[in-house]
Amino acid sequence: MNGLGLYVPGCSPIHRLPAGVKLLVLVLVGVSSLFIRGPVAITVAVAIALALYLVAGLGLRLALRQVWPLKWILLFIAAFQWWARGWSSAVDVVGVIVLLVLLAALVTLTTRTSALVDTLITVCRPLRLVGVQPERIGLALALGIRAVPIVAGFSAQIRDAQRARGLTSSPRAFAAPLIVKSLRHADALGEGLAARGLD
Repeated sequence: MNGLGLYVPGCSPIHRLPAGVKLLVLVLVGVSSLFIRGPVAITVAVAIALALYLVAGLGLRLALRQVWPLKWILLFIAAFQWWARGWSSAVDVVGVIVLLVLLAALVTLTTRTSALVDTLITVCRPLRLVGVQPERIGLALALGIRAVPIVAGFSAQIRDAQRARGLTSSPRAFAAPLIVKSLRHADALGEGLAARGLD
């Protein structure tokens, strides 16, 4: 099993739900999250999200892997919110972020990329009236999802190189090559798409 929010095959009730239904529920939860306040409500909401991982047969360890890469960002947000507005605000903000990350990852873990792209294209078809091409939006989504494991692979390569050179604790030695590798990959991908007639 992966920890990158990529599709995990299964036959659970959540896997069998149509992609459109899952995306709609995600949007509704995102809107309603504005009204989730207090430690009790946050705890219940996150517990429900974790229970959905169990229903999907994914396990709590995989759920934790979806949030773990954000630990330092969440810690910074929590500290800032605590300093600016108190501990209650810190719990609310961090709890809602964790909830939405868990649910968004659950959607991608239980839905094929092709199904997500097809749903997005269908939803965006009315935008043709204003000159938007839904197929390009779908392509952008597919490329974005595909980029996740590629960038993660770059990250692992750079960390291995850092350890070999004794630079494990150097953020600059990690960030600079990661950005360069990612930009080079993006350039190569853009050239490949252009060669196939996509501007």
